[in-house]
Formats: sequence, structure tokens, C-alpha cells
Amino acid sequence: MFAQRRALGRYGDPPAVFNMTAPLPHRGRGRGPALSGLFLLFATLLFPSVAEAGTRVLAFGDSLTAGFGLLPDQAFPVRLQARLKASGTVVEMTNAGVSGDTSAGGLARLDWALAEHPDVVLVELGANDALRGIDPKQTYANLDKILARVKASGAKVLLLGMLAPPNWGRDYEKEFDAIYPALARKYDVPLYPFFLDGVATLPDLNQEDGIHPNKQGVEIIVGRVAPYVQRLLGGKGAQG
Repeated sequence: MFAQRRALGRYGDPPAVFNMTAPLPHRGRGRGPALSGLFLLFATLLFPSVAEAGTRVLAFGDSLTAGFGLLPDQAFPVRLQARLKASGTVVEMTNAGVSGDTSAGGLARLDWALAEHPDVVLVELGANDALRGIDPKQTYANLDKILARVKASGAKVLLLGMLAPPNWGRDYEKEFDAIYPALARKYDVPLYPFFLDGVATLPDLNQEDGIHPNKQGVEIIVGRVAPYVQRLLGGKGAQG
């Protein structure tokens, strides 16, 4: 895992890429019990994802969540939603990834992101902090506030961790890498230790920049993260 740090170098993310995958709710008023029943049946047949989904999942992160350099249907949240559905867990997934976001940027837009009252929030932030050499104490403080607000909202949390690149020195690595386990313990939330595990440093699984996963890399990440989400949801296919 630690050898994968070499794939992480300084970079400036491009402008925001923001994809929303949550289905739009249908609207309408029945004019009586019979019409209402017909309308619901019609909606169920045409929009099964809306009718079946009961859990709202917010994927809250940076370009790794947003799907920078990928087609919209190749982004991590979209593929994760498909993987969960294939295993019998139907959710409404919202992609709230913004390219270039640091932990401070995520904190600044968190209240807006929580306005839809998600049931589960996947927090994937901190990669840009490490790449820019931001003081780990500041990253910790920002993520601390993010987790506190999400927990206060009543949503469940999965913390998606990150590792520091090697160019800032061993002391920086040690302090940064300790952020995610410490916060997971503090808030008693599950932690996926390294979001890019199994993908970083592997050219065949990354785009030309060597940092952002390609569609094959995303599938690897999804396959590893999905069991954590299933356990959190208590859904079918969850592993112990």
C-alpha cells in the first residue's frame, strides 16, 4: 500500500466537475383513490429506481468522486450504485464530488450538500490537502467538523481515507496518515483506509496524469469499497 504513494504528485485539479446521479422525483396529484393508484402503478413501472430506492447516499468528495476525465456514467458514485443494485441493495446515489476541493472547500459547501437529508454520506476528502502540503492539523480540523455535522444530521458515515505523498517527508506522512484512523475512532465510523488502494501506481488503471483512475481503476475501487457500504446499509451481500 505504501508503495502506492509514488503515484501521488503535486497537481492542480481542473475546474469543478459536478455530476448528479440521483433520479428526479416525479410530480403529480391524484384526483381520487383510483387515479392515485393508477398513477403509482404507472410510476413504478416507468421509474423503478425511484419507486424502489429508500436510502439516499451522498458521495461527498473531490475529483476522485466527481469522476474527472471520465464519462458521467463511469464515475465512482454511478458505478457504486450499479454494483450495489446488482447485489440487491437499491439506493439513490448523489455525486457531490467537486474537482480541486480540499477539506476546507468541502466544509464550506457541506450544509448545502446535506440539505437533501441523505441517509448515508461517503466522505472522500483530503487528497488535495496532501498534494498541496496543507498542514495536517488543518486537514484534521476540517474533517473533524465535517464528520461532526454529518453525524449531527443523523446520517451514517463511511470515511474514505487517503495517504500522503512522499515528497513532503516522513514526518508529514506520519501526521497526515494518522488523521483518518483517529477520526474514525473519535466518531465511531467505519474507515476504508486508502481510497486508491489497488489502483495507485498502476499505469493500466490510471489516466495519463498518473493520478486519476480510469474506468478500469474505478471498477477496482468500487469492488473494494462496496462491501463497506453494504455493511453500513445492512444490505444483501454484505460481508462480515
